Amino acid sequence: MSNGLKDVLKQVEQGLISVEDAMQKLEPEEALGYATLDLQREERTGFPEVIYGEGKTREQILGIFTKLMEHHQKVLATRVSNEKAVYIIAELRRLHPDDTFHYHEAARTLHWIASGYQERWKEGYIAVVCAGTSDLPVAEEAAITAELMGNKIERIYDIGVAGLHRLLNKVQLIEGANVVIVVAGMEGALASVVGGLVSKPVVAVPTSIGYGASMNGIAALLAMLSSCASGVSVVNIDNGFGAGYFAATMTNTIESAVDTALTRKGCKE
Repeated sequence: MSNGLKDVLKQVEQGLISVEDAMQKLEPEEALGYATLDLQREERTGFPEVIYGEGKTREQILGIFTKLMEHHQKVLATRVSNEKAVYIIAELRRLHPDDTFHYHEAARTLHWIASGYQERWKEGYIAVVCAGTSDLPVAEEAAITAELMGNKIERIYDIGVAGLHRLLNKVQLIEGANVVIVVAGMEGALASVVGGLVSKPVVAVPTSIGYGASMNGIAALLAMLSSCASGVSVVNIDNGFGAGYFAATMTNTIESAVDTALTRKGCKE
């Protein structure tokens, strides 16, 4: 039985919520007509369903966002344009005047955290390494995603291989991370170089930044997939969200393994 289900049943037992409210909380999905929300994804995976904003109207994003707020303590939407964000935040503030909503224009992310929510940060940090300033939107999407999933982030930006000394000056900080996310466009060489310098798993993110022959990220993608460095995995072009989420699932696994080991040794209550 999941912790979330136990919490709901305890609230019913203590008379804090009604049986009807509990049934609503435990519904696996909710249909809005234009979207069917997976309300139990957090129970299965550890984080609620995330809204992909591109291609959705501002009204659709708003409807999904507000409904997810009813069931979770965090809501994240990615690929939300500034124009849509202005409208959505204005409406959210009207509906929830006491809450705070955060929009990151470069990353195009919009998120909310319930007031009073206490984050339990994981030990250590994820390093987000970015080749150039032009790659920052993708790097920030990765950083914000991993951060919302309970990870401290070290941002290490503009250290592409064209000036290798910049990377070498940061190797110790990168090596100290639990997981390393490397974001690079052009020829995508940074992921291989980092993978050859550190002992930690590297999640490579090719970006669509570069001149014509880079083919909107295809060159970086193929270079990263062909990396001669061991321990490098690759997500899709410009998929900062996917990299941040994957890195966070790795730290979840690390934390779970440590907790299990400590429990077996009798070091935890």
